[in-house]
Amino acid sequence: MSRPILVFGAAGQLGREMLKLAEAREIEAVGLTRAEADITDAVAVARAVAAVTPRLILNAAAYTAVDRAESEPAVAAAINAEGAGNVAGAAAAAGVPVIHVSTDYVFDGTKTKPYVETDPIAPIGVYGKTKAEGEAKVRSAARRHVILRTAWVFGLFGNNFLKTMLRLARNCDRLRVVADQHGCPTSTVDIVEAVLAIDRAITASRTVWGTYHFAGSGATSWHGFAERIVAAQAKTTGCKPAVEAITTADYPTRARRPANSELDSNLFSTTYGYRAQAWQTRTAETVACLLEQPEPLP
Repeated sequence: MSRPILVFGAAGQLGREMLKLAEAREIEAVGLTRAEADITDAVAVARAVAAVTPRLILNAAAYTAVDRAESEPAVAAAINAEGAGNVAGAAAAAGVPVIHVSTDYVFDGTKTKPYVETDPIAPIGVYGKTKAEGEAKVRSAARRHVILRTAWVFGLFGNNFLKTMLRLARNCDRLRVVADQHGCPTSTVDIVEAVLAIDRAITASRTVWGTYHFAGSGATSWHGFAERIVAAQAKTTGCKPAVEAITTADYPTRARRPANSELDSNLFSTTYGYRAQAWQTRTAETVACLLEQPEPLP
């Protein structure tokens, strides 16, 4: 029997998707929640790795409350920076490769074209800064690592923009959504497919370690994303709220967001042979699944 993939952050939207798809494909995977292995505890992480003896570690654990991070910088840093370093350190000590999930928020959003891996980082908020620190700790601790920067993540599990829009569409006549921030909505299904593509490459001894961008194919604004979600659910629910375009200034938040979060995923596609599906396709699939077997919406 082959050794499993070990997933830290198993209760999150990406961790749950990873375990769901692994089970469906009969891929051995072990998921650990924060209660079972808190990544801020280096000893607990090392013990977990020793107990599972995995072939690959996926760090899907993260502090993702972007606005709350501004008032909880120490908590965000403990998870996103120190925790990432703990996982990478334990992986290296065990001789196991690690995949670490990072974010578009390591950039300031001022570039007018999609970001590539060689662009300089310049995070503008606590969340982005702590994720950038986590990347650095992973690179320092583990030679055999892949850092996946992704963006605008959505899926069946946890809290995300798509599920929020679904809930609001049922209860509001009008939605006001920011139209001057752009990015690439990315399905958790595609991120898991990317992880599995890396796993196959490791097995075939053709892995190229380093940092990669991986996001949904195509780009849109939050407003465009919301319009697509509302249109997809209207076919089933009959709810057709108007989706009004507003500016970032019309919707102030505690943390600043990058105006441009578009990521160029060509390097990953060339290296690992997988490209995410069009965000519109994954949006329609996710909405359909949620309406067929709805989880309580946030």
